[in-house]
Amino acid sequence: MTRDIMTSPTIATGTLAGSPQPVLTGDGLVLRPWEDGDAEVFLAAYRDPAVRRWHPRQPGSAENVLAWFARYRQDWADEQGGHWAITRGPQVLGRIAMRGFNLDDGLAGCAYWVLPEARGAGVAPAALRMLSEWGFGVAGFHRLHLAHSTRNPASCRVATKAGFVLEGTMRSEAVHADGRHDMHLHARIRTDQADRS
Repeated sequence: MTRDIMTSPTIATGTLAGSPQPVLTGDGLVLRPWEDGDAEVFLAAYRDPAVRRWHPRQPGSAENVLAWFARYRQDWADEQGGHWAITRGPQVLGRIAMRGFNLDDGLAGCAYWVLPEARGAGVAPAALRMLSEWGFGVAGFHRLHLAHSTRNPASCRVATKAGFVLEGTMRSEAVHADGRHDMHLHARIRTDQADRS
């Protein structure tokens, strides 16, 4: 395919999809691609009030979850995104994703949630640091970003602990069940260092 821009791509097409989606390890966690056997725990996560509050797009059944997992696999094949289960041993603790890949400019967005039993234990920031380090190192992205409701201070703490600098507020940017929310925009670039405290 002919490219219509003059600059060289940050990440060459085929670099990511040419290999299976990786399994990432560190900080006692394993980030692995979702498996069909995870459907029930994934569906149960969306019954948790906190996950439901901050994630308005929700699967309604195990069949819907399997369709989401199929799209996740297609995202990787199309170099559009990667979606991982956050696990410790056999236990699924949450979800983390890198999506909206822009290989030309080396940009991607991140998203995450963790189950109630994993909250407050450093799981989400550790997973986000792991994913970022893979994204900058192995994958070759230059900038990663994420957004969360300004009414969600816990997500703000996760982003900050993982080295994602608060860049500003996007007014009335997202629709939640209770109406429009302003969203904080955080980002990390390859040269930023994550706070490991």
